[in-house]
Amino acid sequence: MEQRLTSPAARAERAGNEAGFALIEILCVLAIIGMLAAIALPAVPRATSRAKLESYAVATAALLKADRSAALRRQIQVATQVDAASRSIRSGITGRSIRLPSDVVLDAMLASRCADRSAGRSIDFFPSGMSCGGTIALSRPGMGFEVRVNWLTGGVEIVSQKLL
Repeated sequence: MEQRLTSPAARAERAGNEAGFALIEILCVLAIIGMLAAIALPAVPRATSRAKLESYAVATAALLKADRSAALRRQIQVATQVDAASRSIRSGITGRSIRLPSDVVLDAMLASRCADRSAGRSIDFFPSGMSCGGTIALSRPGMGFEVRVNWLTGGVEIVSQKLL
């Protein structure tokens, strides 16, 4: 057997080259993973989660309660606008809007007549605390929530639904 004698500088140079080669390999693998992720992530559907859908229902209920409170406090009639086509709900007192994402379906069952006038696009709250009532359903496949407004008391409640 033949033994080679190498200087410490030669051994350090060889070790440095091997370490550099491993670093290049790691960088190449990370670059490939990054490119695959950039291609694959846009294909993953970004559906509204149950928690996010519930937060939309809570925000809707809070907006309705704020309009009812304003009607009682200021002794005026306040109308909360519900636009199912554009999936938005707009406060009649603050102008604040809730816009729902495209995968959330907004269905509204509203009174066609209220306080001797035609309605159908809003839930009206009166100075007495009463309202025209109505139901706003927020849903996506497999889950949903209804925000119900009682016509007599003007009270707002959220009811969970299990959809098929």
